[in-house]
Amino acid sequence: MTDQDLDLSYSALCQSLAAVGEARAQLFLSMVCLSLMARHERAEDVLPLIANVQAQCDAEAGAPV
Repeated sequence: MTDQDLDLSYSALCQSLAAVGEARAQLFLSMVCLSLMARHERAEDVLPLIANVQAQCDAEAGAPV
């Protein structure tokens, strides 16, 4: 994905999150994640991505990584 594609996708995600509202944001993000995961053939392709995001969230929260 090019930088322009990434920017376009991120902007669309942000706009959609704002449109669904805070009350449904968690459901929306879960559905997007499941849709993106379904595009991979194996769990081995997805599990490192999940672990990386969790580590980033833990680091931001000050939790041990």
